[in-house]
Amino acid sequence: MSPHAPTALDPVGGEDRPWYQYYGPGVPHAIAPVPDRSLGEMVANAARIHGDKVAFSNLGGTLTFREVDALATRFATFLQQDLGLAKGDRIVIQMPNLLQYPVALYGALRAGLIVVNANPLYTAREMEGVFRDAKPRAIVVMANFADKVAGIRGATSIEHVIVTQAGDLLPQPKRSIVNFVAAKIKKMVPDYDLPDAISYRAALARGKGKPFVAPELTQDDVAFLQYTGGTTGGAKAAVLTHGNLLANQEQFMAQIRNTLGEERQSVIIAALPLYHVFSLTVNCIGFFRFGSHNVLITNPRDLPGFVKTLDASKPDGLILVSTLAGALLDATGFASIDFDRLKLTVGGGMAVRSSVSDRWKKVTGHDITEGYGLTEASPVVSVNPTHMPPRIGTIGVPLPSTDVRIVDDEANPLPLGERGELAVRGPQVMQGYWNNPDETARVITEDGWLLTGDIAIEDEDGFFRIVDRKKEIIVCGGFNVYPGEIEDAAMLHPLVVEAGAIPIPNEHSGEVPKLFVVRRDESLSEHDLRVFLKERLTGYKRPREIEFIDTLPKNNVGKVLRRELRELEASRATESPAS
Repeated sequence: MSPHAPTALDPVGGEDRPWYQYYGPGVPHAIAPVPDRSLGEMVANAARIHGDKVAFSNLGGTLTFREVDALATRFATFLQQDLGLAKGDRIVIQMPNLLQYPVALYGALRAGLIVVNANPLYTAREMEGVFRDAKPRAIVVMANFADKVAGIRGATSIEHVIVTQAGDLLPQPKRSIVNFVAAKIKKMVPDYDLPDAISYRAALARGKGKPFVAPELTQDDVAFLQYTGGTTGGAKAAVLTHGNLLANQEQFMAQIRNTLGEERQSVIIAALPLYHVFSLTVNCIGFFRFGSHNVLITNPRDLPGFVKTLDASKPDGLILVSTLAGALLDATGFASIDFDRLKLTVGGGMAVRSSVSDRWKKVTGHDITEGYGLTEASPVVSVNPTHMPPRIGTIGVPLPSTDVRIVDDEANPLPLGERGELAVRGPQVMQGYWNNPDETARVITEDGWLLTGDIAIEDEDGFFRIVDRKKEIIVCGGFNVYPGEIEDAAMLHPLVVEAGAIPIPNEHSGEVPKLFVVRRDESLSEHDLRVFLKERLTGYKRPREIEFIDTLPKNNVGKVLRRELRELEASRATESPAS
């Protein structure tokens, strides 16, 4: 933990910051103290205010705000009374976007537990690493992944396993049909050996009618261990409090409320996984508290199904990533959807490619609003103001109650216009890394600044631009080359779908860029692409090697994993050493 991370909701930057002018009417430079003492209290208050409006829909089923609150209380009672879990105990939730997710999440938080979100696509080895680090006492897992839990449970601290099936909160007969098709027809549920596992529906039944004793919770209590490095060489969890997430949703929603308006309930498409911190804060907390209807997309890669849902939902807002936006633009039927109600498209999780944003505007008639965040900041730090056209290529301006500056390698502020590391301070900054004081001290300074590891530039009027990740800079002949700049240039070619740039060793320059490219069709040659890039990149920035590849490795929110490209290249060098 870090004693230096700020928790107050007071403004930290002073009222002379240039970005305040862009906040729009009614948006203050600092948020007011959030009245909810905990996320569980937030859920209860949202249910009281929004009542029988639909809060979540998924796979043809719906839950109202009142139903979500009642089911979450049942689940909290079960965890507390039946399983004997107490405030501060850890519980893993491992499932895609289903109605069961917010119920389990809110129930666990209401019981005072610390939630550990686990990617369902984790390998058994990755799961074991995270679980050994977090030491959870319980897990809620989708049946499709229960076999992996069974395989590693003996090496972990897990005492209780709650298993859910895809249709568990759907009405009959849809529930039985969905579960039968998934298990028996599509064979999506491998055999697993967990004889003492409790079904999700049984857990809810066992919590019904029993007294729930609410634990004493404040905004300073820990709500999440949100893992940000478990798949990149070692488990590393950001410790996020109830106050961190309550503050961040208030910071983010300050502008969104004005953009969406309150004359009717907004329909928001939640296409990113709720276990990812961006959708967790924005959809599960922010839009829920605001009273929106979140349409949960279980499998966004099912593009025909996704397009059908979009067409039927007539959304006011879409939360997605650049790669998913690009895939939708190529999907059959997307261009014919009626987007008259659409007011907001937010691209999170990764930089929005200019080629994608241009096509999105042409097809939908609306801009993609780009923001910036990281797990350690709960996660949103900045966003393009939503009441005006976004400034493409920037991450916008810092949120209310958020201060941002550019610093050198010693964390000293740099003059305006110079590139350096982006540093952030505000009420959304994590307490630190779980059981990792050395890493905490490396990224949080004594006066509470979070060093993001991202290289950025501040423009004269207060907008920020991310140049690239600090650790991914390619040093070519003494010059810094930023992979994102090469990728952006390649993505401007109409026959390039995706691109990923990495450094490769070079005898003369130390490192030179290599570019992996997914092309739209095979008529694009390496020569043609080199001619195209020659017009857009200076000599030392041009890739020395170009390799066409069928797909690029990505994480669960669609961000290209350059690390895996580097590992692929390194393995080839080992197998075929240069003579």
